[in-house]
Amino acid sequence: MINPQWLRSFASVSAHGSFTRAAESLDLTQAAVSHHIRNLESEYGQLLVRYPRQLELTPAGHALLQYHQELIGAEKRLQSRLVEQDVGAGVISITSPGSIGLTLYPLLLDWQQQHPQLAIRYRFAPDVDVIEAVLDNRYELGLVTRKPDDPKLAAEAFCEEVLELVVPKGAKVSQWQDLVALGFIDHPDGYDMATRLLARVFPGNAGVRCLPDRGFVNQVGLILEPVARGMGFTVLPRYAREAFGRQQDIDVVALPQRILDTLWLIHRAEWPLSARAEGAINWLRSQME
Repeated sequence: MINPQWLRSFASVSAHGSFTRAAESLDLTQAAVSHHIRNLESEYGQLLVRYPRQLELTPAGHALLQYHQELIGAEKRLQSRLVEQDVGAGVISITSPGSIGLTLYPLLLDWQQQHPQLAIRYRFAPDVDVIEAVLDNRYELGLVTRKPDDPKLAAEAFCEEVLELVVPKGAKVSQWQDLVALGFIDHPDGYDMATRLLARVFPGNAGVRCLPDRGFVNQVGLILEPVARGMGFTVLPRYAREAFGRQQDIDVVALPQRILDTLWLIHRAEWPLSARAEGAINWLRSQME
């Protein structure tokens, strides 16, 4: 590895065009600067062409100067990543189920408009993919519907979302057989959500997987499309249902009790969150209260 002080001396000589002025700027003697340049030239060949009142870089000198500049840039990027104290600059990466994402993503865009130096990376994914993405450091933040037990993940309750039983407009559901007649529209978290809700509403039922399969949709904005067309029912969080554009074509079944899912905010437990991630989380909490 090249001695950093030698490189600084070479860069200063290149910038000032003079050994004397370079030495003054570095608070070194001219002899020390000359010694540093000789050491470099003994390793890499001639770096400077010396004229009476001018210095000119050789091709090797230009290559070495570019290397020095790349090192400075890399050091600044490293320092930025290690410190990351700027709440309003950098990348915020978050992944979550699509239901809550429909609410959070527009809020994060509001935050980004207030801090133009931010960039938002948001990915919709089911719980298992969210956990994997955070563990692999592909996303700094994640939201899941079940608290993970992996010791590498820190988890805290973020918010609650109400699960809803959504049926075609005018459909009546009062017993299990009504659901059998409709059939189930599945989605990436569909069976898990339906199991949690239907176990409370219809205890002792035969199980969601015994219901007729009427289809599967993995785009959260389209899950209610077949329901609106009368093709079946599904179970979704209220956030997702409220984002659907054709509310007039669906009904939400009134349930005897509210079925709540806690959403857990997760991140790697071994290191603290960046300042920008903390800022975004605080913003989201304030908007969802």
